[in-house]
Amino acid sequence: MKNALFTNRVGVLATMHQKERVIAPLLEQELGIKVVVPDNFDTDVFGTFTREIERPGDQLKAARLKAEKALLITGESLAFASEGTFSPHPVIPYIPCNREIVILLDKSNDLEIVGQELSTETNYNHQLVATVEEAYEFAQKVCFPEHALVVMSDSSTTDKSQILKGITEKEQFFEAVRFMLPKSTTGKVHVETDMRALYNPTRMKNIEKATLDLLRKLNQLCPQCSWPGFEVVDTKTGLPCALCNLPTQITRSLIYKCKKCNFNEERLFPDGLEKADPAQCMYCNP
Repeated sequence: MKNALFTNRVGVLATMHQKERVIAPLLEQELGIKVVVPDNFDTDVFGTFTREIERPGDQLKAARLKAEKALLITGESLAFASEGTFSPHPVIPYIPCNREIVILLDKSNDLEIVGQELSTETNYNHQLVATVEEAYEFAQKVCFPEHALVVMSDSSTTDKSQILKGITEKEQFFEAVRFMLPKSTTGKVHVETDMRALYNPTRMKNIEKATLDLLRKLNQLCPQCSWPGFEVVDTKTGLPCALCNLPTQITRSLIYKCKKCNFNEERLFPDGLEKADPAQCMYCNP
């Protein structure tokens, strides 16, 4: 059911990398809004994956700045923006993961809600190569040419002339490697996956999932005032062991809080379990 806060409004999507392909249909269908993308909107000023432009602050701040800029230049009151990061998985460090967020900023209702997706589904990778053959071996591992590549003279360069992006053809890739090799001081060039959404279908799917999470949170209404975005703000451990009944480190409850009226509620046993497996108990299984 569409929320009356958004129906028939214009939502500005701050992107230059075609994210509207997955974000706009979901927002328009579920919220009853019209999504528009500002002309010539340059999101590179908020940071690039190839590091020649540093991101201003953390992931959330960058997304918020994009949305605020979109509101400023359009004069609208409702904006959306997304931002992605790639890093080792927080629990399994040797596995790379992609964290995508999609933010909603509604100035008319003083509302900010963030959807997110943390996924190990990513082709994020890089390598130093000394030959075209080595480069192509790497390319085959990372879903090229469906996913684009970047070739750089050095991984730390900030010189745009030393960075070739959006490479989607085999010969184009070989030419880029040959072009950069003489410019390298080490005899090797840096190749990496192009993580911009329009060049990375796997990442685009994660942005879609983050958008769905945003919509899910919008549909979580406060039991007291019916305001959207009644979401988890804290987690409490202590689920009792099924054998000794002592508290474990397994989640026992989640704390939800309303952004508008500050009503909060504790919800027990979010995983549907009232007792923990003794194998997870530090006393029964030290």
